[in-house]
Amino acid sequence: MRVALIGAGMVSRHHLIAWTKLRPDVEIVAIADPVAANAASRAAEFGVPSTYATVAAMLDAEKPDAIDIAAPREFHAELVRLGVARGVPVLCQKPLAPTLAEAEALVADTAGARLMVHENWRFRRYYRDAARWIAEGTIGAVRQCQITLLTSGLLPDATGARPALVRQPFFLRERRLLVNEVLIHHLDTLRVLLGHLTVTAAHLGRTCEDIAGEDNALIAMKATSGAAAVVLANLAAPGFPPTQADEMLAIGTTGSIRLHGNRLERIGAAPEVREYDLAECYQGAYDAVIAHFVDSVRTGKAFETTPEDNLETLRLVEDAYRLSGWPRPGA
Repeated sequence: MRVALIGAGMVSRHHLIAWTKLRPDVEIVAIADPVAANAASRAAEFGVPSTYATVAAMLDAEKPDAIDIAAPREFHAELVRLGVARGVPVLCQKPLAPTLAEAEALVADTAGARLMVHENWRFRRYYRDAARWIAEGTIGAVRQCQITLLTSGLLPDATGARPALVRQPFFLRERRLLVNEVLIHHLDTLRVLLGHLTVTAAHLGRTCEDIAGEDNALIAMKATSGAAAVVLANLAAPGFPPTQADEMLAIGTTGSIRLHGNRLERIGAAPEVREYDLAECYQGAYDAVIAHFVDSVRTGKAFETTPEDNLETLRLVEDAYRLSGWPRPGA
């Protein structure tokens, strides 16, 4: 399978690591990025033979068997349409488009195409294990579930730099930041754990005035099963490490599941503890998504993260902004 990669930014490195693990059955034959230095750097690092300044030129010259889109979200819809128009299977980084309305239009326009959304959080091994425990009924019916993300990444460190902005400078200008860029993963993961969700209340705020968007959030939801779910997050939380690490608690009728650091514990009924290498789980989620995409393309089976599935997550994102009133009037 000959694959063309679109985008050579930070996240593309994790994509390329995953693709190289599938050699020699799969090869990245080219990278397109308008910043020539970025494309050249990635190509040199991973042994990719060709680079292009434009996507159209790459697709016309290489005629790949599949396309992997790792470009910024404002370009997703246009790039997906380019790939679909050529009849090529497309893997597109989340979200499909910057807004729910744009994503809905894209899904309608590409109905029937082989299109998969790269939403990898749900593929992290500890969440896969937690979902399996819940599905197997090991803690009974889930009544409450919470995911917490607390980090000081937007607070100045000893050098005066804000680690989250050093790692992802575009955070500075995003007016919809925390929910749209980060918590979209957690909302999607909660859907996997609990099923269909509805947002019942949301509060978004900003304490770091240097950024355009929100840096803290509390989102309350209800599952069709009746379970209550909450996401609590803050990117400027004093006393917490600058790195991002999830905490999760699911309380069932006969037991509970708790994710704390690198430990996933089932307590109460049938106790069990599993430990993970968090760095390995981070890259492993990219590996799993890309391997699933390749397998599905080859076998013709359905993608797990279809465009329609991604719309369900985007509706939760949109409802969180709508119910919170963000952005604030005049903000």
